[in-house]
Amino acid sequence: MFRIRLIGVFVFVAIGLSGSLSVEAAEKDEAVFAAATGEGPAALETLKTLVAIESGSGDAIGLAEMADALDERLHALGFAVERHTSTAGVGASTVVGTKSGNGTQNVILMAHMDTVFERSTLETMPIRQEGNRLYGPGVVDDKGGIAVILHTMKVLNDLGWSDYASLTILFNPDEETGSAGSSALITNLASGADTVLSFEIGGDGRRGMAWVLMGTAAYASVRLEVAGAASHAGSAPKLGKNAVLELAHQLLQTKEVDKTIPGAQLNWTNVISDKAFNQIPDKAIAIGDARITVEGAENDLLAALKAKLASSQLIPGTTSSVSVEILRPGFEANEKARAVAALTQEIDSEFGGRAFYVVPMVKGATDAGYAAVSGNAAVLEGFGPSGANLHSKDEYVEINSLPASIYQVARLLMELGNGNSK
Repeated sequence: MFRIRLIGVFVFVAIGLSGSLSVEAAEKDEAVFAAATGEGPAALETLKTLVAIESGSGDAIGLAEMADALDERLHALGFAVERHTSTAGVGASTVVGTKSGNGTQNVILMAHMDTVFERSTLETMPIRQEGNRLYGPGVVDDKGGIAVILHTMKVLNDLGWSDYASLTILFNPDEETGSAGSSALITNLASGADTVLSFEIGGDGRRGMAWVLMGTAAYASVRLEVAGAASHAGSAPKLGKNAVLELAHQLLQTKEVDKTIPGAQLNWTNVISDKAFNQIPDKAIAIGDARITVEGAENDLLAALKAKLASSQLIPGTTSSVSVEILRPGFEANEKARAVAALTQEIDSEFGGRAFYVVPMVKGATDAGYAAVSGNAAVLEGFGPSGANLHSKDEYVEINSLPASIYQVARLLMELGNGNSK
């Protein structure tokens, strides 16, 4: 049996890796290899077309154009397509394609249509190809994942593969803003699935490595609020209770509180007062980004924050309160998912040419967390192509990782359809 090797927790996408992996290449499936490599140029053209559609999370026009394009592509691949209108955000649609086969597995493949980039970004960040890299807004997060899904389906259609009970493709419009309008649909569909593969970035292009992710952190918002007393900043400042100064004090004394909480990470990221410049502020708020990798660590973090607030005060007469809210659930691979991860690792060695890692947990949060809520399905993340510099002007995808990812996913689905998971 192929043995799985794990590396330590790293931050997604800014990676700190330890260890390496050398795997003797397994014998590849020549028919799938030829089909996947032959599909590479078409996948690249699809990716260029998708990136040319500007579809930021708040861009209703661009998201509608993406939904129309993907609806058409899925119909051409033989899927029945439904559009689920979101009740949150800009009311964009989640595109869901389904078809039935001759097998026993219920499989979902999912990726998101939205990006973090605003309309007209292409004017200053045009699509460009330099060697093995394709640059553009959202090219690897997550339009590369969409391209891999579409062209994997093309390869499997051409090979006549139908070893599944149901095959569902889901493209949602709001992942970058928390998936408020699509999360319930993802959770509901995944509760009836055997396997869910999510297509966020699948490797670090700068280091020639690929991965599959067996867990993502829960994403939480921490809110620290200080109430004071207002007063005229010029004529009577001493009559006020300065909430901003007290907030600054509390931020400094809580900035490393997460170091004492296993499975919790906290970074203060935003401060709000919004008072007149000539007024001693009676209210100040700080928002923090928390990542939870151990179940229940958010409760320990909250208790530690409350203890810190109670331990010291700079401005007498102010009051400080804190809360923690989970915004997106995390997930940890169940036994079925660990078996699929081992199979994925073995299959990737067939294509060859890159180091492959099975990662137990990352501190990024993705829609895979919603898919894993029921605990029924084998849920894994990271089946998109390799790349780097997500959410930046230099975001890119490694072009040669497109056929590698197509091969990996096609072979994995075929093996799952055959009932083969390690």
